[in-house]
Amino acid sequence: MKISYRWLKEYVDFDLTPHETAKALTSIGLEVGMLEEVETVRGGLKGLFVGKVLTCEPLPNSDHLHITTVDLGRPEPQQIVCGAPNVKAGQKVIVADLGCVLYKGNETFIIKKSKLRGIDSFGMICAEDEIGVGTSHDGIIILPDNARIGMPAAEYYKVENDWVFDIDITPNRADALSHYGVARDLHAWLIQNGHKTNLHRPSCDKFKIDNHDLPIEVKIKNTDACRRYACLSITDCEVKESPQWLKNKLSIVGLRPINNIVDITNYIMLAYGQPMHCFDADMVIGNRIIVRDKNEGRQFVTLDGTEHTLGEHDLAICNDEEPMCIAGVFGGKGSGTYDTTRNVVLESAYFHPTWIRKSSRRHGLSTDASFRFERGIDPTGIIYALKQAAILCKELAGGKISMEICDEYPTRMDDFSVRLNYEYCDRLIGKQLGAETIKNIITALEMRIEKEDELGIDLVVPAYRVDVQRPCDVVEEILRIYGYNNIEIPTSLKSALIVAGDTDRNHSRQQIISEQLVGEGFNEILNNSLTMAAYYDSDLLNSYPAIKTVRVMNPLSTDLGVMRQTLLFGGLESIRRNVNRKAQNLRFFEFGNTYLYESEKRKEDNLAKAYTQQRRLGLWITGKRVQSSWAHPDEESSFYELKAYVENILARLGLKLSVLVAERSDNNIFESGLVLNDKNSKTIAELGTLNIQLLTRLDISQAVFYAELHWDTIMKAIRKNQLQFTEIPKYPAVSRDLALLVDKAVEFAQIEQIARETEKKNLRKVELFDVYEGKKLPVGKKSYAINFILQDDAQTLTDKAIESIMHKLIKNITNKLGAELR
Repeated sequence: MKISYRWLKEYVDFDLTPHETAKALTSIGLEVGMLEEVETVRGGLKGLFVGKVLTCEPLPNSDHLHITTVDLGRPEPQQIVCGAPNVKAGQKVIVADLGCVLYKGNETFIIKKSKLRGIDSFGMICAEDEIGVGTSHDGIIILPDNARIGMPAAEYYKVENDWVFDIDITPNRADALSHYGVARDLHAWLIQNGHKTNLHRPSCDKFKIDNHDLPIEVKIKNTDACRRYACLSITDCEVKESPQWLKNKLSIVGLRPINNIVDITNYIMLAYGQPMHCFDADMVIGNRIIVRDKNEGRQFVTLDGTEHTLGEHDLAICNDEEPMCIAGVFGGKGSGTYDTTRNVVLESAYFHPTWIRKSSRRHGLSTDASFRFERGIDPTGIIYALKQAAILCKELAGGKISMEICDEYPTRMDDFSVRLNYEYCDRLIGKQLGAETIKNIITALEMRIEKEDELGIDLVVPAYRVDVQRPCDVVEEILRIYGYNNIEIPTSLKSALIVAGDTDRNHSRQQIISEQLVGEGFNEILNNSLTMAAYYDSDLLNSYPAIKTVRVMNPLSTDLGVMRQTLLFGGLESIRRNVNRKAQNLRFFEFGNTYLYESEKRKEDNLAKAYTQQRRLGLWITGKRVQSSWAHPDEESSFYELKAYVENILARLGLKLSVLVAERSDNNIFESGLVLNDKNSKTIAELGTLNIQLLTRLDISQAVFYAELHWDTIMKAIRKNQLQFTEIPKYPAVSRDLALLVDKAVEFAQIEQIARETEKKNLRKVELFDVYEGKKLPVGKKSYAINFILQDDAQTLTDKAIESIMHKLIKNITNKLGAELR
């Protein structure tokens, strides 16, 4: 929310600089995100002056250009070529001098000496939209004869400089959504910090009923949604452009001036936080306003020309025949204030935040008014705002107040009563502030002390402070005005320090891996721990026998009858749902618990031992890895892609892949799979290509690759393996390649394991970079091309040492696997 420094000073007296003010506001919870120096007209109209056109002659060979000479109050007139159709000699105009910068949208334009049709031009005679004082581009600006030649345009248009605070208002601080609301908080801070200050706002003494020519009746049909509704009619208004001071105030904070009546309502909202709406009185058919819901099916066109269908729970402001406004959100087309309007009806109301929020979201309409109504406005400020708006309508539009204020207030909203004990306040803050300090701050915040005793005080909190209804809320208010920085850190801590345990560390690691997977293109899913018993009755699940299923005694349905043993089926259901909706390229991950029933014997011994709960991480990939890329041909996902994701996770957690043992998985959910075990033969991860029959039973017709990581086991493993750091090697690495002819049953993991067992000191990396199976190879054989990286941390490896290592590697691989060198 934007707050003007000059406007703020109209309500509270202070001598702080804009930067000091920003610091003070931030310290009391009104965080200033940005402080910017601005002008009411962008650029401040620098380099623009009032001039008089002395001569104006048509430019030869042009149908619209003119050669003019313009007096800018200097010894010599300036020659300017102008293309405006309305330029004539004798006019007073606005001239952009050489070097002047003009702003239009996000673009800037510097006035330079130019030549048009061979004629030199030393400046530009400007239109309204070219300098930002209007929107017209029909011709140049023609000023009245009394405009002084040579006067800076900034002086003529009364351009003001100001500072604007961009304040990040938290949702609970609806009371600060106005200049007066911010001033109220700043006033309390100034008092607490010893500044001389006063808080004031305009009185309503000028409010006077002129006649009773246009009475308006109000009927509230839903008193829960509309707690208070007040209105007032103003007749004989002249709808016209607002005076410069009002346009400046709105422009400074980023609001576009429209006309004097609309600008008044916007001014009241920005000044005092009370959203208002003005109706053309001719649209109030029957001179009656009805506030009602149950408008379902009605077509309604808002001021922006968009058609909406009202629902049952849309609160509308209606006349005798039709809705005129979606309450607290947006006005209706035709019901607003236009140049032809002569009589208006001003609305000032309190609508229930929930009703406004739902209507705003339902119709996709977010306005300054709905923003405030959604958070809760001051129900006691409604009449004040209405009177101030009426006074301004009389002053700026010449209108007459033509009825008594109609104030329908069926459900009164009283102030809040709170009891605050001094001991509670001191204990919560951690410092004894003293009764006088507490009372001074509370009084400065417009809370009333109703009763006081030696233990504490009974307070009456204003109704506009919807966030202060408990003693702890009052303490928070006291503390933010007193200053969090003024609370000294205690020299001794009375509370026990809690050291982060395994649960905290595990959660932190889970967050790290989740972020890593999202960065790799995965989406996180979350499935129900309850699932179908039929999944575990299949002969395809030898690793998940039905006897180990934890069954629910009173299931809600057969689909939710057992606890899951694996994350597999929840992910497959998600894949099926997405594939059926034409989303076929998927990467999912899920952190979740799995549950096992061990045995009746364990149950008899110890009920807790009969059931186990294990944390797992599931990964699913299916579809194309790359699709429709100009830089890469389409590529299907594969098991090797999944294996890389698993290895990246283990590496990120600090688990060395070299200490793991890779074996072929015998889990028949996989067509082919791999299981990674630690040195104690405990499973770390299991991954592979899912069985086609299993996928068919779940109506999935494309290949799916699945990995399930045993999270609890991994966490125990990395706790035992402390990370060790070594210097970067000073000596170069050596690369050697081998082409090995092996049986088709031999897997690369076997070769890698033999290689690492053979050379533990200098072998750094073993990578498979090519697999060949073709007609030129013997039957039942395949060829592996493998790269070995060797490196010694203490010295440069010699050719002799390298040959020795490679000889041992070849010998062991050939002896154990029957491999041959190609």
